[in-house]
Amino acid sequence: MTIEFIVNDQPIKFDGDPSTPLLYILRNDAQINSAKYGCGAGQCGACAVLVNDRVVLSCSVPASSIKGKIKTLESYEQDRVLSALNQAFIHEQAVQCGYCISGIMIRAKSLLELNKRPSDQQIKEALNGHLCRCGTHTRIIKAIRRASEGLSA
Repeated sequence: MTIEFIVNDQPIKFDGDPSTPLLYILRNDAQINSAKYGCGAGQCGACAVLVNDRVVLSCSVPASSIKGKIKTLESYEQDRVLSALNQAFIHEQAVQCGYCISGIMIRAKSLLELNKRPSDQQIKEALNGHLCRCGTHTRIIKAIRRASEGLSA
C-alpha cells in the first residue's frame, strides 16, 4: 500500500505495511531526526510531531491513520513560534542531552499557538507526559515563558 504525506512541506511516499508507526517512516524514509524513539508506547513524548497542527505521538500512530500535513522540529526556520522557542531554549540553557527537547518544543509550540501568555502552571500541564531524564524542567519552563514573552511583545 502506498501512503503519501506532506512532511515539512515536502511530499513523502511510503510503500509498506500501513500499520507501520509514523515515527519509523519519519526517521527511516523521510530522514527526520528530531522525532525520537523513546518508549514506543506514547508515554514519554520524545516522538511528538504536529499533524494538522495537533500534537501526535508518532511512535503509537499507524501510518494509515495520518491524513494531512506533518510538521517536525526541522521546520523551525520557517516557523515563528518554533524559531522563538529555539532561541529561548538556547538562552536558558534548557537542553542537556537533547533527547526529549524536540517533543517538548513541539508541545510548547502547540501551547503557544493556543495561549500566547501561558502561566507556569499551564506550561507544566501542557508538558505532562513529556519526560526529561536530565532534570532541566525548571529551565524548560523558563524557556517556554521567555519564548511567549518574545512572541507577544
